[in-house]
Amino acid sequence: MNDTATGEAGTTAPSSEKAEGKKEDSFLLFLLKLVLFVLIFRSFIFSPFSIPSESMLPRLETGDYLLAAKWPYGFSKYSLPFSAPLIPGRILAGQPERGDVVIFKAPPLDQQDYIKRVIGLPGDQIQVIGGVVNINGQPVKRERTEDFVIPVSVNTSCKEARFAERQKDGALVCRYPQFRETLPNGVSFNTLDFGMYPQDNTDPIIVPEGKMFLMGDNRDNSMDSRFPAVPGGGIGLVPQANLIGRATIVMWSTDGSAEWLKPWTWFTAARWSRIGHGF
Repeated sequence: MNDTATGEAGTTAPSSEKAEGKKEDSFLLFLLKLVLFVLIFRSFIFSPFSIPSESMLPRLETGDYLLAAKWPYGFSKYSLPFSAPLIPGRILAGQPERGDVVIFKAPPLDQQDYIKRVIGLPGDQIQVIGGVVNINGQPVKRERTEDFVIPVSVNTSCKEARFAERQKDGALVCRYPQFRETLPNGVSFNTLDFGMYPQDNTDPIIVPEGKMFLMGDNRDNSMDSRFPAVPGGGIGLVPQANLIGRATIVMWSTDGSAEWLKPWTWFTAARWSRIGHGF
């Protein structure tokens, strides 16, 4: 009987090991497919981006997380994780439009992701006069609107003390002058203007072929195409080849007050009213 039992065990063990091996192979294959799917999705369809600064106030606040569509302007190495040089040049290239909010790699180092609004395209003459953008010699329509008010938080501080205001309930907010601008193609958006600064008057510049003139909506708190492209400084005229995608929707927003060890703050820190806003 013992010999029979041993013989049965000897015949079933290999079959059990083979089944376990198949399960491991299936799991590894699943992980491989999952990684491949995520890479394809992030590289060619949508990719998340976070907003690290206030240069795009009032439209985007520090702590916003948005989805960027990757296909509108074509694909290049900048579409891939870590800018892997696997795509030669730019394929299926598409021209951005004035008013688009774009994510791109900024020259000259091309290492960091930036987000700005497209103001000038190839052939356009751009000049800022007294804080007003002029495109091809014509001032962009600009109307004063209600002040933009934003609560002070971990992610938000007032640019200058003169913009800080204590409300009746004791809450501290920043109150900024706000304007509504309308580009020649009809795209409208709000901008902030803190007063007269050196960048409010620029020399006229004609945008070369393949380049873009980009600006932040927070006009006096944005190092954009009005400034030369230097590391840690402005971005100059940005090559369209450096485009990554177009902003589509805010999928999450936080004021920065959440703490990992206090799970309830994950919800109290959320700026729920901002979630789902499109462009």
